[in-house]
Amino acid sequence: MSSLLAKRKSASGPGHWGQTTHLLGTIAPGILWIVFFLVLPSFYLMSIAFMSNGPYGLPELPLTLQSFRELAGFGFLGWSPGNLYTLARSVWQTLIATVLVILIAYPLAYYISTQPASRRPLMLLIVVVPSWTNQVIRAFGWMNIMSPDAPLSDLAASAGLISSEMGLFPSNFAVVLGLVYNFLPFMVLPLYASFERLDGEIVQAAHDLYARPINVFRHSILPQTLPGLMAGTVLVSIPAFGMYVIPELLGGGKSMMVGNLVASQFAEASNWPLGAAAALIMILATLGGLMVLRRLGQRLGGGKEVVL
Repeated sequence: MSSLLAKRKSASGPGHWGQTTHLLGTIAPGILWIVFFLVLPSFYLMSIAFMSNGPYGLPELPLTLQSFRELAGFGFLGWSPGNLYTLARSVWQTLIATVLVILIAYPLAYYISTQPASRRPLMLLIVVVPSWTNQVIRAFGWMNIMSPDAPLSDLAASAGLISSEMGLFPSNFAVVLGLVYNFLPFMVLPLYASFERLDGEIVQAAHDLYARPINVFRHSILPQTLPGLMAGTVLVSIPAFGMYVIPELLGGGKSMMVGNLVASQFAEASNWPLGAAAALIMILATLGGLMVLRRLGQRLGGGKEVVL
């Protein structure tokens, strides 16, 4: 009994406190960074959303829900669905862009994983290199490619998709294309990492059992690559939902998304509470999307937990 008490005292002695102090000293900078640059600004943003709009657009007391009413379209001129259209457009264009990115990235990541080991780094570099360029420069490049009288616009006009004097830019199509181009590497890399760990014997067993190609993918490939798919979906959908540069440039003011709505309220419109309310709705929508992805990952993985 006395030896057991001595062991407990030694475990809680100076050495134990020294390890605890060392651990706290190691993680304290990261915790302080998260608190000061993420948690506190988020709480400040949420508080602004419930304040009144001052004479110069700055938030002031008393607390009110007026900014959320304005976000729903209720203003002093009556009801207008403009903000709701912006939210719906953001969700729709994010969904379309994410699906297109998945459809492109899946075969591309698989093809890279089947190449000789000496070629894979170069092919991955080719996929990633465009993202090293400034996002504004890439958007201006697409503006030139899709402008009127450009070859791509002439091809669309000859196919009857647009009139001859118009270009593919500005349009919703240009915004979606810009989102796909911008976020494709964020899907390819996680999927490639999953294909690198793919167990080929499971796939071969499905072929040996004469499974159809769609069943081979569903039962042997998809469950093994699901973590990479979920990680890539999060990396693509969340920043695409709050994107500002691409809708502003490629949309030409005609395809405003939530990020543009937030920026305009803090800048031109000088309505900080409304901008904060839109940002808060964007955060809540993102959390809701993560919950949906988590449930979808569990369903596709046969009930197995997929960490996001």
